Amino acid sequence: MSRRSRPIIGILGGMGPDATVDLMRRVIVATPAADDCDHVHLLVDSNPDIPSRIAALIEGTGESPAPEIVKMAKRLEAAGAASLAIACNTAHFYAPDIRGAVSIPLLDMIELTAETIAQMALTHHRVGLLASTAVLNIGLYEKALSRSGITIISARRQSDLMDIIKAVKRGETGHIARHAFARIAAEMMEERVDLILIACTELSLLADSINPETPCLDAMDVLTREIVRQGLGGQLPNITEDKQISHG
Repeated sequence: MSRRSRPIIGILGGMGPDATVDLMRRVIVATPAADDCDHVHLLVDSNPDIPSRIAALIEGTGESPAPEIVKMAKRLEAAGAASLAIACNTAHFYAPDIRGAVSIPLLDMIELTAETIAQMALTHHRVGLLASTAVLNIGLYEKALSRSGITIISARRQSDLMDIIKAVKRGETGHIARHAFARIAAEMMEERVDLILIACTELSLLADSINPETPCLDAMDVLTREIVRQGLGGQLPNITEDKQISHG
């Protein structure tokens, strides 16, 4: 595919900024590139004006993020994006608003991840979900995975997990946050789950703190792979060993 015809992938970012940068980094690492010109063309809107999803969906006190997210989608489409991706699991609650406002496709992280898990050979058909309480409340993954007969198991200490998410949003990604997250992941494996699903882009920043022997899938990695596939014109070349996407 010529560089001129390579599709632009628009990223709805800022939810949060570190997670947006992490998605970009993963796309770069996952792309089999020999030079600058071989990379995926990303157009990123890292928008600090998006109202809090926590306030809107958990606390019920904040304004809806939908209008600002729709504005972002429209801007990216007008700027030439051929498809869109959201660097936030919770914000997929507003996917219908996005689809109703633009004519380009949304690379839906929730559906892509559910499809990936549905193709796995599972023993218990139970997935341990490490995600924002908002994701649990609105049932994003529960709805998507129930179609394949898969049950979602949430963390025993969900409030502690939310504290970790908020800490990451403050830029606290050091030993304390990583150790706390690893402990919650270890507890999750005691629930007879087939695998752990990391479904919060803040938690994705801590994914490598989980025991590498733990079966783990990061939704951000699933989205990364699809962005690379779309960005290279619908074909995903074999990713060499040093370009493998991490799964925790």
